[in-house]
Amino acid sequence: MPIHPTLIPFNFKKWIEDNQDQLKPPVGNKMLHDETTGMIVMVVGGPNTRVDFHDDPVEEWFYQIKGDMMLKIAENGVIYDVPIREGEVFLMQPHVIHAPQRPQEGSVGIVVEAPRQPDMMEGFEWYCFNCGDKVHRVEVALTDPSMIVTALPKLYQDYHDNMDARTCKNCGEVHPGKGKPPEGWVEL
Repeated sequence: MPIHPTLIPFNFKKWIEDNQDQLKPPVGNKMLHDETTGMIVMVVGGPNTRVDFHDDPVEEWFYQIKGDMMLKIAENGVIYDVPIREGEVFLMQPHVIHAPQRPQEGSVGIVVEAPRQPDMMEGFEWYCFNCGDKVHRVEVALTDPSMIVTALPKLYQDYHDNMDARTCKNCGEVHPGKGKPPEGWVEL
């Protein structure tokens, strides 16, 4: 039987080596495939310095290839931890408010998400590190998978630059906006 001329696998370990410089904060995402299927397959590197939470309208599948990660979940006024260890997978349902944390240098994971439909909105939320209240929420339509890498840095910068949006209405604490979470917030 002949080998197919265009459907060719590639060496994923070599891909990671070749793209390691792009797996950096603040998001540290790189699309694994550039095909226009709509399927989102991202490689995410650590250390992770995000301090936002994501409300995704579709399921997310996590596979932690190297190192450990912590998935912070905001639910009913409580922040929960879901540790995902090296070699583990986790399927998360749509609209679970979450903040993936990869504090280990050189950690690598894959996140797979379904294609977005035109009417779907992504939510990004920030919570007060002092009292736990939601400080701010932004919604955006990420109609093209590449927007995860291209649009999010601007969204984070706009929030960081807006002192009013970063100030907790409950206790007056100013959210850091971007950078690292407070010491001890992520315990693996």
